Amino acid sequence: MEVYTGRGRCRNLTAKQGDRPQKAVWDWEAPLAIATISTASESRPATGEPDVRFRGVSKRFGPVVAVDNVAFEIPRGAFHSFLGPSGCGKTTTLRLIAGFEQPTDGVIEIGGASVVGVPAYQRPVNMVFQHYALFPHLDVFANIAYGLRQRRPQPARAAIERSVGEALELVRLPGMGKRRIWELSGGQQQRVALARALINHPTVLLLDEPLAALDRKLRRDMQIELQNLQREVGITFILVTHDQEEALSMSDTIGIMRDGRIVQMGSPTELYDAPVNRYVADFVGESNFFAGRILQHDLAGASLKTDKDVTLAAPLSRKGEPLTGKDRAVIAVRPEMIELWDLGDQTEFSIETTELGTVLVRAPKASRAGSGAFAPGSEVGLGWRRQGALALVDA
Repeated sequence: MEVYTGRGRCRNLTAKQGDRPQKAVWDWEAPLAIATISTASESRPATGEPDVRFRGVSKRFGPVVAVDNVAFEIPRGAFHSFLGPSGCGKTTTLRLIAGFEQPTDGVIEIGGASVVGVPAYQRPVNMVFQHYALFPHLDVFANIAYGLRQRRPQPARAAIERSVGEALELVRLPGMGKRRIWELSGGQQQRVALARALINHPTVLLLDEPLAALDRKLRRDMQIELQNLQREVGITFILVTHDQEEALSMSDTIGIMRDGRIVQMGSPTELYDAPVNRYVADFVGESNFFAGRILQHDLAGASLKTDKDVTLAAPLSRKGEPLTGKDRAVIAVRPEMIELWDLGDQTEFSIETTELGTVLVRAPKASRAGSGAFAPGSEVGLGWRRQGALALVDA
């Protein structure tokens, strides 16, 4: 078995001096568990025809291309997220679905029908905004009932009262219809915004970073609430966020965006285990990246030589962009795929090496590495299996 071994100096851990040999090629034989992420899609696969489809959609604001020839499908009943940094085009994509913007080119379909040119109020979608956009002069009941009262013909009063009561039950706010908006906590306001959006039974619910204003604990609680709510109502949710943890924990599928394009779309597990390039591997989770000149590549994998003259090899990502025609690439190694010997739940170590620079290692508490056996400044061995790394396009 091909393995990679080396030595480094700990910044923040303790170790006895190991007697593993120092090598120019990094190799080892210890088995490692493959990292996986539990997702909603593993237990609740979305099925049926797509609720949203983009066909060659672009959106330009003068010389600025906000969305660039994007094509994708979101299955009916899925919880989908668009993830990326500020300015990547994810919010514009959401606004195109909502009807707040019209595409410069291409076709947008919702429920199998084109909505190009259809205004927002005529589309079967509703949106929950980052700051909720609740009406401060109306109580909770009136905020939730607002959409029903705009219908023509307007539903009967008894029907509105019944629908609002059901919506309040759905978002776990029974009996709070008479409350004023300023009397509610941030989490309660968010639930009112959800109830107002869901009462019209949209085909698609759009979520524009709705948890950004909440504190960390409340945000985590609301993530669980949103997942449960989506399962209960069974409609398609589309979330825009820059928070990778939020997207990974909540979504059936994720679209990673960059410069107006979708770089990769897939399940959280697929994006984590089989990124198409360095950008995705860096954006989803954490990785150590070792760049170098390609020595050889084939269907089995690739080897490269770093600028410090270290030879590394790894299999190709099964979803990766081809290395053909490239002079340089990177080897990506997740921190949990590296093990220290003689040397955390998990403890992170920062190891300074001569050949590879700083290497981030994440070890389970049950291992010797997580037992407090290594002091800052001590010398340790570290390595990973060849199968624990990926050769990727350096993009």
